[in-house]
Amino acid sequence: MSSIFQQTSITRRRLFQGISRSQKRVNSRAASTSSTTPSRGISTITTLSLVAGASLGCYTIGSMYPPTPLQLLYPRPAPPPPADPYSAESRAYTEALEAELQSLPILRELRTRADAEEWYETRPHQHLPENVAANTLSAGSLRGPGKLALFPLARVKKDESEAIVFVHVGRGLCGHDGIVHGGMLATLLDEALARNAFTNLPAKIGVTATLSLDYRAPTRADQFIVVKTQLVEVKGRKATVAGRVEDLEGTLLVSAKGLFVQPKYAKLLDPKLIRLNLGEPGQAPVLIADGDKLSK
Repeated sequence: MSSIFQQTSITRRRLFQGISRSQKRVNSRAASTSSTTPSRGISTITTLSLVAGASLGCYTIGSMYPPTPLQLLYPRPAPPPPADPYSAESRAYTEALEAELQSLPILRELRTRADAEEWYETRPHQHLPENVAANTLSAGSLRGPGKLALFPLARVKKDESEAIVFVHVGRGLCGHDGIVHGGMLATLLDEALARNAFTNLPAKIGVTATLSLDYRAPTRADQFIVVKTQLVEVKGRKATVAGRVEDLEGTLLVSAKGLFVQPKYAKLLDPKLIRLNLGEPGQAPVLIADGDKLSK
């Protein structure tokens, strides 16, 4: 009997020990769970806060400096050009643009280069009589704030071999909203190339025979663009000129090439109006077409 009681007591002790160990494990797990739950909650809140902050920061930066594709797809709203180009508002707008033009770093750099004395500056269309300008496209119909607010500023090599023309294109010249119409760019290139050609033709006048263009990138409105022209060849009454449109960072937007021919009736045209339209240099240029070289 005593042995039976001893075995029973041993069994009870082992049972109690097992229950005690199980309770300890449960208590340990509960304590572990209760200690980790708050940290997980804090970690989740921190993560959400960081994501929200990063999203807000990206949105703010994107609004201030939107990527180019977004600017093209979703251009910023712009008011229409002023109805009266001679109003005080229009004059203030034009004066501000002119000041911006004169302070462009690329223009300042051109004016201070080592070869600056080999170039002259002129403003095509600026001195056309008002009654004549009113019936022309660039100098009349398209002139004004929001369109072609300024007369072009052309830096021309004195031998008339090349030119660099600065033009501001406004929001009123768009095809797609915010993008300058391709026909407008063709017009600007035609006039810039023609100027380079005409000054090298015998009678200083010509007509466009062919003009080919290759559009390389969208041209955003409301910015200054640079039209560069280079005389390729002169043969009698024909002149070939190549050109390109760039933004101020030097990105190629359009490339072009044109053939210009002096008509047989050229002598019947008014040379004074032609010179005023092209923009005259301060002194008579030395022309490559005449076979002369610049004196050093």
